[in-house]
Order: sequence, then C-alpha cells, then structure tokens
Amino acid sequence: MKLSPQWVREFVDLSVDDRRLAEDLTVAGIAVEGISGSGADAVFEMEIGTNRPDAMNHYGVAREAAAIYDLPLKALEAKLLSGARTASDSDSTAALKRCATKNPADFSITVEEPQLCPRFSARVVRRTKIKASPERIAHRLQLLEQRPISNAVDATNYVLWEMGKPTHVFDMDLLEGRKLIIRKAKDGEKLKTLDGVERTLTSDDLVVADATKPVGLAGVMGGFDTMITDKTRNILIESAWWDPVTVRKTSRRHGIHTDASHRFERGADFESTILSCDLVAALILESGGGEMVGDAIDVVSRQIDQAPVVLRVSEVQRILGGNLDVGEIFRILKKLGFSLIPEGQEDAMFRVQIPSWRMDVEREIDVIEEIARLHGYDKFENTLPTYSGAVVELPHAAMDATLRERALALGYNEAVSLTFISHADAEMFGFSGAVEGSTSAAKTGHQSEVEIAALEALRHPKTTSRQVLELENPLSEEASVMRTSMAPGMLDMLAWNLNRDSESVRLFEMGRVYEMRGGERVEPARACLGATLAAVKGSLPASGVLDVSKGEQAAAAEAFRSFKGDVENLLAAFAYRELSFDRDTAGHFHPGRSARALMDGTVVAQFGQIAEEVKWQRKLRQDVFLAEIDLEQLHARGLRTVKFAPLAKYPAVERDFSFVFADEVGFEAMRRAVMRLRLGALRSFIPVEIFRGGSIAEGKYSVLLRARLQSDEETLRDEQIARWSGEIVRALQGLGGVQRA
Repeated sequence: MKLSPQWVREFVDLSVDDRRLAEDLTVAGIAVEGISGSGADAVFEMEIGTNRPDAMNHYGVAREAAAIYDLPLKALEAKLLSGARTASDSDSTAALKRCATKNPADFSITVEEPQLCPRFSARVVRRTKIKASPERIAHRLQLLEQRPISNAVDATNYVLWEMGKPTHVFDMDLLEGRKLIIRKAKDGEKLKTLDGVERTLTSDDLVVADATKPVGLAGVMGGFDTMITDKTRNILIESAWWDPVTVRKTSRRHGIHTDASHRFERGADFESTILSCDLVAALILESGGGEMVGDAIDVVSRQIDQAPVVLRVSEVQRILGGNLDVGEIFRILKKLGFSLIPEGQEDAMFRVQIPSWRMDVEREIDVIEEIARLHGYDKFENTLPTYSGAVVELPHAAMDATLRERALALGYNEAVSLTFISHADAEMFGFSGAVEGSTSAAKTGHQSEVEIAALEALRHPKTTSRQVLELENPLSEEASVMRTSMAPGMLDMLAWNLNRDSESVRLFEMGRVYEMRGGERVEPARACLGATLAAVKGSLPASGVLDVSKGEQAAAAEAFRSFKGDVENLLAAFAYRELSFDRDTAGHFHPGRSARALMDGTVVAQFGQIAEEVKWQRKLRQDVFLAEIDLEQLHARGLRTVKFAPLAKYPAVERDFSFVFADEVGFEAMRRAVMRLRLGALRSFIPVEIFRGGSIAEGKYSVLLRARLQSDEETLRDEQIARWSGEIVRALQGLGGVQRA
C-alpha cells in the first residue's frame, strides 16, 4: 500500500528526512519497499504484515515513528463546527450494554446480531452540500491512487487512510422507516451494491437494513440505492465493529475485496467507532456546511476487551539476551500505547494492558517482540544460546545430503514449490509404486501366466478415487488440497522459467507429499527432478546410442536415455543388489519414453518425458522430463558402502551380438536373460545401436549388443569366450531373437 510521509509528519515532529525514516521504519518491522516523488508529493510503498492492520494508515505509522525516535504523538481530534459533543477516546465507551437507542434526530438503530456486530455508532449531519473535496483532501487521496468522488465520500476514504477505521455514509432521506437494523439477510434477498452489481444474498450474509430492505453488506460494501449523490442533503455516518470471520466469508462468497473488508477481516479498533464518525463529520461540515444533530448514537451490545498479559523482566532478558532496564521497557511500551501496572516485587512482573488497536498481541512473547523490534535488533550483542545437550543429526540427513550433492553435481538447482495443489492435479498425478504392504517385481519374460497375472494385480489394485487432505480455508481452488505428488509443483516451476525465456532448466526438490492410508494421515518423503528438453540435449555426449533410421524420434529417445542416466546416477548412491526398469508408469508420462526404477523388485522411482496432452494442458513451451523418487524406500535401504578394488591385471575382451527382436521385447528383458547366466567374467552388457526399416520387417528392430568379459585371475582363452558367447546367444534366442549374420 502507499502512504504519504508528509501526512505522517502531521502527527509527530520528525527531524529526519524521508529516506532515513523509511530505513528506520523498515528495521522496526514496518517495511518501506520504495520511495517515489519528493517533498509534499513523496510516497512510501509499504509492505505491512497482515497481522498489523493498526499500521495500515498514517496515524499508525506515526505512532511507530514516535516510539522509534522517542517523540510525542499528537492526538487525533475531530473539530466539530456545531454544538454537538466532540468524541474522544474516553467518550467512546459511554453507551455500553444497549441494543437500541435514539437521538434527537428521532433515528433508531437496532442490532439483532450482537455477536457479529457488538458495536455500531452513527452521527447525523443535516442540510449539508455535496460538492468536490477541498484541494488538500483530493491531492492526498490522489497520491494514494484513490479517485476523489465528493466531499462526503472522500471524507470516509480520508479517515480510512488517516486512522485506519472504515466508515460509511448513507443518504438519510433514502433510508425508509427512519431506522437501521443489523440483521442476517433472508435467502434470496437482493442488494445492489455500490459497484452497480445486484447480488443475491443468503442467510449467512450480515447486512445493514432499513425498515424494508438491505442497504449495505456489513463490513464489505454499501448499497447503491442509498448512496450519496448531488441531491443528498442529510447524511447518516456509520462506523461499526464487525466480526472478522463473517466479513471474510461474505467477501469471498460474493467475490468482493475492498479496503474496508481488508481491514475488518484482520480486526479493526473497537474503541474507534465514535472518533471515526466525528472525523468524517468534521470534514463534511468543513467543506459542505450544515449542522450536527444531537450526540453520536452508540449501540454497544458487548465489550471487546483483550485480556492483559503478564510480563516478567527476567523473561525479557532471557529471550533477548540483553540487559534492558525497566525504564527502557516502560518507554517503548508506553509509546506504543501499552500500559503497565506492577504485579509483584520478586521477579519484576507487570500486568500489561493491550491497546484496542493491537488485536495481534495476545501473549507475553508478543509483548517481548514489541520491545525487541523497537529497541533495535542490531543493538543486541551476538551471543549463542546456552545448550547442555549434544547436536543430534536427523535420521536421514546423511542420505538426503548425498542425494542433494549428486543432484547439484549433475547441474540441477534446488527449488521449493507450494505444498498445495488442485483437486484436478491430485487426480491426474500419482506415484505408480508398490502397493502398501507388498513388494513389486518386474516381469522377466520367464514367468508363468499365473505369476504374471498376480504381478499385474499387485501393480493395478482395484481402488476408489484418491483420498486427499483438503484445506478448510483454501486460498483458491487451485490450492485447495495438500499435494499428493511433487509433479504439479515441479511442472509449474518449469513453466514459470520457460515463460520467461529461460530455455535450459534443471531443477530438483526434496519434500513431502500428503496421503490418507487406512484412515490415517501419512507424509512420505519424496524427491523430484525436472528438466527441459534443451537442458537434457545440452548435456548429451558427442556419441551414444542412436536410432539412425528416424531423426526426431531418435533424438527424443536419446534425450530420455540421458535423463534416465541422471536418475541412475542418483540411485547409485544407495544399497541394492539389482536395479531394473519397467514401463509401468503413471498416466501423465509419455508411454514410450518413461520407465519405473525397481531396486530388488521394489519400485523406488518413476521418470520420463511428460505426456503430450499434459504438456499442452499446462502450456509448456517445450518437452520436459520429470522424475519422482520415493525417498522412504531409499531411506530404508541406506547408502551404498563404497568398496575399492585394484585395477585388473588381465585384459578385457568385447564381443558384439546383432539380433532382430519384436518391438515388444525391450532391453531390460535381454539384460535379465543374460544376467541369469551368472557369468563370473561378464563385466557389462549394453546396447550399442538400434536399426529399423530396410530389410527389417515391420514391428521388429535390429539391435547391436556388446558384452565385456574380463577375469581377475587369468587371461581369457578363446574357448572360454566362445563358450560364454554361445550361452549369451542361446539366452537371447530364448526371448525370440534371431541372430543376424
């Protein structure tokens, strides 16, 4: 929000310039993000926390400045131009415990919902004239990007920005029955608000009504039919305290967010209703003339009192680590409007009375924070807290650190995404892993039909819709449930970079997802990798496995294999006997360029290129690759113990095998078939080249496989190599492969 430092100076005589004032306010927690203009036209761009509605105005900032520089703060006073009694802070509580009252203007106010509107104050101004606001008022509102409307409406806006209390003005002659009633709306009741929109109300809405109809949406926006116009002569000024939860729900239900609702939702000052009415009245009388009728109408059905807080000086010194004397504590709190009453001699205890405008202060630690920020965090000595125990490392810290180091070494930057996603994302993105309480296994090509059927049942259990953890008060539908997968957040971060012309992006994130299992909430740990196609292609070596028959598809397949290598690199840090892969991934992956990683038959990761429909749905400007890793499974296995072996003394021998296979047979099946031979001298078995077309029949492909043989005890003889080569050929033929000459 924007505030004028010149306006602030009306309430406190500051000798520092605007730049120094901005710096000191920021250090004290009232952040000034920037300054524009100079002199009387200077404007602070403020970033006020949602817990500090008291500082969302010029008088609140002046109060902070007075405390910072130990200067007197001028009181807010309404200079009324009639014989009516002027309000002050002590006058505002004079009409307690009344639900309805009248004034000499013979106008009544009835509160039917005292729990939702514990205080409603009003003043009547008669025979005034609606005209343009004085230049001083209009100029200040324009500095804050507020459009001047008329002297009466501008008076309410001026008081809002001056002291932070929203008010409203009615054309009194348009209020039927000479009364206002604060009540719940009736289902289906209509109200045309000041923005010209006719709204259908429900019984959950709190309204200000006259004898026949609603004339305002309580705490949010006034009604169109009773607004101030050039014909208005008699004005009713109202200032009330509304229940924050009710205002928030009404504002959200009708899709309205106003300066008034912004403050009422966070808690307005209960004791400021009469004073704010008087300030508005004074401005109207000053510019438009007229007369005040009687005293303020003040309906107080219940008092909003904040419980006092006990403050111990010893606790202040223990937490802040400084030797603040009692005099300094008194000075700071008194300047902020707190009052202290001694309550004991032994521990220097005080009962602190919280001012009505500080709804955020509820505990002793809140008061201590006020002392710390006004004293100055930079004035405390740097000391370490006393600690008698030993530093305890988190259970999986070493494993997570290893994974993080490997990801960084591969060129991935760590990122953090929101833990909230939409219902649609929760349904679309899932982790295709092991069924709870069971172990997954990969199809080897040598299992019986019964075994295969059982395996498929494990992979695809019959389940109902995914159970998610819904937020009670979501920010929006797009962030209404706790994330069940890391994928949506990663895709959003990749899209954010791509939309800002950052084409080569590699990111990783480590965190938790949130699920319901057996009626219990669980929070499994996950890791997620994300990379754009440009980033993956940029890391490809000059040579590799190439499908020389198809250009674009070969390049995409090669990019997938490169990304697969990154996943394997991360998983290599953990202990396992065998790492295998299958294609049984979730639906948001490309069916031909994705895989699951299985450690000893248990699924630990799924990865690959994102499916085309997901790519276009999320408006990704290029293909992206994603990997989601189950850290719970990796934590259970632990880190791999690194063992060093001397370099082999004897030479290695390589043998190539060219085979034709049906498209259904993947390399994983070939690797498993060869591994089952348990050849002690076999060091590696990899694909070298793939070929389709030409003399190769449709639905088949040719693959060149390379076996590397080496012994630690002797130089391999030709007959040994020939025997092992024959076994490899027979194993591959058992998969339906045909050896090429």
